[in-house]
Amino acid sequence: MKKIVILMTLILVFAVTGSAFAQSEIICSSTTSTENSGLFGHILPLFEKKTGIKVKVVARGTGAAIEMGKRGDADVAFVHAKEQELKAVQEGFFVNRHDVMYNDFVIIGPKTDPAKIKGITATVEAFRKISGAAQFVSRGDNSGTHTKELSIWKKAAIEPKGQKWYLEVGQGMEKTQRVANEKQAYTLTDRGTWLATKDKDKLDMIVVHEGDPTLFNQYGVMAVSPEKHKHVKYKEALEFVNWIISKEGQQAIASFKDPLGNQLFYPNAK
Repeated sequence: MKKIVILMTLILVFAVTGSAFAQSEIICSSTTSTENSGLFGHILPLFEKKTGIKVKVVARGTGAAIEMGKRGDADVAFVHAKEQELKAVQEGFFVNRHDVMYNDFVIIGPKTDPAKIKGITATVEAFRKISGAAQFVSRGDNSGTHTKELSIWKKAAIEPKGQKWYLEVGQGMEKTQRVANEKQAYTLTDRGTWLATKDKDKLDMIVVHEGDPTLFNQYGVMAVSPEKHKHVKYKEALEFVNWIISKEGQQAIASFKDPLGNQLFYPNAK
């Protein structure tokens, strides 16, 4: 009888702790660039150790990540398309949006640079020279990078879709880089993913254009509104938001570097 009581007690303890663990996990919809770069593998263990809250990351293009939050399929979003983010907040789908960090976009391409864009200072002009002169690989996935790319084509007064030199792959950033490498084409990528993966993926490419202010790449975080979706774990999501913009969270981002010591993201939460 005593053994049965002990066994039942242990079962009860495991059931309670297992339930508590399940309640302490949140879902973060984010972009493939933060995942591909390895940032989450660096910062999430620090957050989880401090709070006991586990974070399950679902990485996809920013557009899809925001839609995931709108449906209530995530608790928090960590993305990089500020206009889309602010619009989603205005529509009431998200709350407590903050700038978190930034890096920049770059154009990578073959070492031979067939479109001769190296040295050009204006990104719009670089896109114009690429069009028709060489192949360009687009993510084509409504991500933050894809959104930025389309805005540049628009400024250049060029409609690339349907052109023989333009290929949409519908893939994340790392896979898009691989396709561009295979085809010896140009593509727009974020510097963090490029630095973190170029050696690992053995990419025979170089940065051929960088430095234009239009290539600034801002990342933001926001919690899914509990008024829209009562089932979301708003309290835990808010803990994540507050931690990532805190001094500790910002230092964690700043300390994330590639194997060569390059800083991949720069914290700028206010």
